[in-house]
Amino acid sequence: MGGPVTLCSPDELRTLFLFERLTPEQLAWLCREGRVEAFPPGPVYAEGDPATCFYVLLDGAIVLSRRVGADDVEVNRTSQRGVYSGAFQAYLGDRVPQVYNSSLRAVEPSRFFVLSAGSFAGLMSEWFPMAVHLLEGLFLGAQVAEEAVGRRERLLALGSLSAGLTHELNNPAAAALRATAALRERVAGMRHKLGRIAGGLHPKEGLDALITLQDAAVEQVAAAKAVSLGPLEAADREDAVEDWLEEKGIADGWQLGPAFVQAGLGLDWLRRVEDTVGAESLEGALRWLHYTVETELLMNEVEDSTTRISDLVGAAKQYSQLDRAPHRVVDVHELLDSTLMMLSGKIPAGVSVVRDYDPALPAVPAYPGELNQVWTNLIDNALSAMAGSGRLTVRTAVDHDNVLVEFGDTGPGVPEEIRGRIFEPFFTTKPVGEGTGLGLDISWRIVANRHHGDLRVASVPGDTRFRVTLPIAGGEQPQAGTPRPPADGERPTDG
Repeated sequence: MGGPVTLCSPDELRTLFLFERLTPEQLAWLCREGRVEAFPPGPVYAEGDPATCFYVLLDGAIVLSRRVGADDVEVNRTSQRGVYSGAFQAYLGDRVPQVYNSSLRAVEPSRFFVLSAGSFAGLMSEWFPMAVHLLEGLFLGAQVAEEAVGRRERLLALGSLSAGLTHELNNPAAAALRATAALRERVAGMRHKLGRIAGGLHPKEGLDALITLQDAAVEQVAAAKAVSLGPLEAADREDAVEDWLEEKGIADGWQLGPAFVQAGLGLDWLRRVEDTVGAESLEGALRWLHYTVETELLMNEVEDSTTRISDLVGAAKQYSQLDRAPHRVVDVHELLDSTLMMLSGKIPAGVSVVRDYDPALPAVPAYPGELNQVWTNLIDNALSAMAGSGRLTVRTAVDHDNVLVEFGDTGPGVPEEIRGRIFEPFFTTKPVGEGTGLGLDISWRIVANRHHGDLRVASVPGDTRFRVTLPIAGGEQPQAGTPRPPADGERPTDG
């Protein structure tokens, strides 16, 4: 709290750079409207409180700090006479929140010239009307521009994701359509064969044996789904099956072999069929079983395609968090996987993705939709930096009381001369029309302001890593005005 109030001297005010050009009448007005107040070491005002006064340092030493999560981060320490703080946006009125956007603390006995926010606003409007108009235009115009570009950034991201999702959905949808058409043909063929069987061409005992073989083939198709053959091994097995069929005098064996091999039905199974139905009925039995196998394989393809579509829709739902509460405890790996799936259409063929996940990673309290936006921005930047070829590594780990999420790329790196600016709003190295310069700014705000975490970058050519840390234990949302970190990630500083 403040100390004694003393007389204000126009001569003393004239020694300050802020007031040196004022007339004697203006200095006298300041002394009538304001006061000189002494403060012992300790707080002068706190961030987030109503901004009631404008402070100018007459002598002493002060520290300006801002809130980051649960910590106060020092952004300026000075003993320079004439520095000012407090309600310096009072002239903007109710168009901006009239609260202190930092905390001020005296580190030694200090004196301030103190002017009420109302008097300061009147002074600015009366004495400097043109300057006020220019400042209003600059401040409010920049605010409107940032909001407009932010909306465009989100729309561009949405359009890009929509295009990628459409591309990803098209492939399994087309595969399901092709499989359904082929399935219709196979079912028609099976109906024809069934009609011939019903005509009494096969004895009852033979039909029972054929049905047993059919059930066994269906089971084998299901078991073979989990086994993947290499192209060379599959080709060798197909050749062996086709040679056996040719030996048995079965025409067009090359049409039957691939389906049998894909279903995991090899020479041993073919010999079992021959032993069961006999040589005379072998070809008819194999063709009937081929229809069964192909039908099962096509149904697997339809199932896989529709499952892929369902997974993509689920990932989109997870990504956008349309059905979730805004703040909840989340599985970070789940969020990362949904974002990578949503962006899969944008990942070039020359870029490999490595997931280096910590299996013991704990869940964290978070706004999942906002974290997905952070992942999107950081992955998009990494892909842009690698220009079509390289390795994207997504790593997670426990870092003391935090969860660490790291995005690494093998691009050329962030030049040292611009590393300190990459988190600034509107700063971008992308060509005109390809970037707004708000991706990293928005990401940092989400991580620091909303999640009490930190976003830093370390970069050398061939190894750039953006490191996001999120506290395992959540906290209250911090006040506005959180400072921006430097790009080298050493400590946060004022932006």
